Amino acid sequence: MIGRVRSIGPIVTVEKRDGQLTSVPHDAVLAWRVVPDRPARSRAARSIGSEQLARITSLGWPAVESEALGDWELRASGGFTGRANSVLVTGDPGRPLDDAIAHVTDFYTRRGLAPVAQTIVGSAGDDALTERGWRPVDGPRPGAIVQIADLRHPPAADPEVIVATELDDAWMALYPRIEEQRVEAARSVLSGPHTVGFASIGSPAIAIGRVVVTGEWAGLAAVEVRPEHRRQGSARRIVETTLAWAAARGADKAYLQTTRDNTAALALYEPFGFATHHEYRYLTPA
Repeated sequence: MIGRVRSIGPIVTVEKRDGQLTSVPHDAVLAWRVVPDRPARSRAARSIGSEQLARITSLGWPAVESEALGDWELRASGGFTGRANSVLVTGDPGRPLDDAIAHVTDFYTRRGLAPVAQTIVGSAGDDALTERGWRPVDGPRPGAIVQIADLRHPPAADPEVIVATELDDAWMALYPRIEEQRVEAARSVLSGPHTVGFASIGSPAIAIGRVVVTGEWAGLAAVEVRPEHRRQGSARRIVETTLAWAAARGADKAYLQTTRDNTAALALYEPFGFATHHEYRYLTPA
């Protein structure tokens, strides 16, 4: 097994390349040795499948509640973001599809949430749900494209960009997607991963960003700049520094999620080598 040792005790916890945590009894470990964080021959970002990447991105945005349904993942976070309040449909739910759909519906109904599925466009799961009457959700964020890039030659960090490992109120104040009644859920999701950084420029902050490292992958999100400071390179500086921070912690690939019509974001990330890998959407019962 190759991975990072996260805790040592009677049980040893190891984070694998895809960010999944595996626990083994200490007395079952026969030997271990140190290997470089960034191997000379790393796998290209493009080689990963869309379902595997979807599971990695879910680890980087962990829901307050998470429940496995076969290969599917039921996620609930009090309504904070679609990703953290939908069932991630990948692989096999481990039971007949109609039974799985009934379980999903019950899971979200009991929590006062609408049943929503996150599906990869064109996948078997996407086709199966649409055949049973599920339809794309309405709203400003009906889905997103997932872009990826290799980090074999990461950019240099900007010394004026601070990356903190703790989420504070000043950073939260600049993130626009948090409603008052969902602050605690937002804190849990944003700060949930083991290796996560919150980047900012200035005090009070004029720009922020979030970066998470799960295994060999870095995930970028929440790049925001105050309106009066836009078009001055602040977002680029955030991206450069978060990618450098992630590479220093063993990431050699990166992903992000944005919408097809967000031309400003696409223009920001293109010089760093980001290209579209797949697209996902949200479905809900008709």
